[in-house]
Amino acid sequence: MIAPGGGFSQAPAVTFSWIKPLCTRRFALAVAAGLCLAAAFPKLSLAGLAWIAPALLLLPAWGRGGGEAFRIGYAGGLACNLAAYYWLLLIPVTGTPILGWIALSMYLALYPAVWVWLLAPPPDSASANAVAGGSGWSRTTERLQSGPAAWPWSRRSLWAAYGAALWVALEMLRGWFLSGLPWDPLGASQFRLLPLIQISSVTGVAGLSFLIVWTSLSLLLAGLAILRAPGIRAAWVGEIILPFGVVAAVFAFGNHRLAQTFRSGALLKVACIQPSIPQAMIWDSRESSNRFTQLLALSRRALAKKPDLLVWPEAALPSFDPQSFAAITNLIREHRVWMLFGADDADQIGGSLDKPEYRFFNSAFLFDPDARYIASYRKRKLVIFGEYVPLSRWLPFLKYFTPIEGGFTPGPGPASFTITDPLVRLCPLICFEDIFPGLVRCSLADDTDLLVNLTNNGWFGESAAQWQHAVTAIFRAVENGVPLLRCANNGLTCLVDRQGRIAEAITDERDTIYGPGFMVANIRLLAPDDTPRTFYRQHGEWFAGGCVALAVAGAAQNLRRRKAGGGEEGRKIAGK
Repeated sequence: MIAPGGGFSQAPAVTFSWIKPLCTRRFALAVAAGLCLAAAFPKLSLAGLAWIAPALLLLPAWGRGGGEAFRIGYAGGLACNLAAYYWLLLIPVTGTPILGWIALSMYLALYPAVWVWLLAPPPDSASANAVAGGSGWSRTTERLQSGPAAWPWSRRSLWAAYGAALWVALEMLRGWFLSGLPWDPLGASQFRLLPLIQISSVTGVAGLSFLIVWTSLSLLLAGLAILRAPGIRAAWVGEIILPFGVVAAVFAFGNHRLAQTFRSGALLKVACIQPSIPQAMIWDSRESSNRFTQLLALSRRALAKKPDLLVWPEAALPSFDPQSFAAITNLIREHRVWMLFGADDADQIGGSLDKPEYRFFNSAFLFDPDARYIASYRKRKLVIFGEYVPLSRWLPFLKYFTPIEGGFTPGPGPASFTITDPLVRLCPLICFEDIFPGLVRCSLADDTDLLVNLTNNGWFGESAAQWQHAVTAIFRAVENGVPLLRCANNGLTCLVDRQGRIAEAITDERDTIYGPGFMVANIRLLAPDDTPRTFYRQHGEWFAGGCVALAVAGAAQNLRRRKAGGGEEGRKIAGK
């Protein structure tokens, strides 16, 4: 029966034999939850699993609390990361990939472990009594009926919202700590649901992550409501009515946004080259001439389509020496085309004439149709252990965890590239910079027409890494209301419109995204006076910031309660 306060009164015991084997194998269920979470992302992209995986991860820790809850969450997180980031094993070097794969997975598993530890209800009086006696199944049943499951409806609803805010807060921490890795946020798993992802234009991808976890926890509470009061047919409805109502409203908002029309402006015709150079060949100086010849041949085929702008990806140019410079400038003059490409750059910082010292940068360069240098951009967000080794001066042994011999220096700030015919303003990004929401938003000028990302995913063979990178980046277009052009050495070279659709993409002879080829895309830009500024672009991570504040306040209160009640609960469990 439903009690007047919104909770449930005691109901006749019911045997749910199908739950029993799951609950008695807590760590196996946590591992299964982690694998479900990994499967929600590419390549499998089973997006529906994202809506149940958080609840499955929390369920085996229900009524456990403390160190056991942390270990359960860690087991699930480790399984998820080992499965999702298997492609780190494909880096073409000896020895270190497996160390990096394990180390990164172990580090990232801390975040779901902390989430489960802070959210899982600790043993209360009901479960303490069950510990003192009874069968294993009766103990499991009593534990599942304790904690939030026994609270009034309003408190249960707040608990579910707090759990979602806590998840978002931990995603934000992961995207900032140790230079940050906001790869595969939970919301990115829904990239194919165009109406749903439009909420990112208001809240950022954090809003979608919140909605998924909130719904997942509410479904868990609905299941526990059925377990607690099986005689009440609609006992579960109150648990899901709020999140399901918000999901419906988000879909309505998304459909309205997708139906909006704006006045068209300039038409920019772009040719993107995907050379698909294996990383081992990039490191082999003996192959420089061959790869550059192939790059020029692909470019000439694309230039037959008469584009306004030719784009080469990151790491496409073997070296920016006089010979390659002459070949590039001759190509530009011959076809009268703007050109944007990635190459290494350097500043001399000291030394002597015989032994100069340099700072190296991962850079992008823009040349006009007269082959004149116009502008350059130096990458700001470097890949840890891929482009630099942290603390290498004090901890030199860390160099053994990376295949790089030297390192890059981060650039000073964002850049804006202007093409004059037609008049288009580009915001350049390099490598995985397009997965950082705050960095991309702060890089945009008021008059930016197009985001352009130059990247190299040739490190990871034909794996899920290319897809995971691309679908995370898709949300930058939705968040800021600006189309995104991605030019990859190996991966998803594509055009993403401002609403998150993949409008154009390169596929090879095998109908995959990994082989060499080129793409010519016509990008219809908006009229300068009719370009909408999204709420997210104006206000940034306001929603995620609110989640962080709620999570910190809730976690502090939760820890105080546990500390205050620890002695009393311990006495109850011990039977004193």
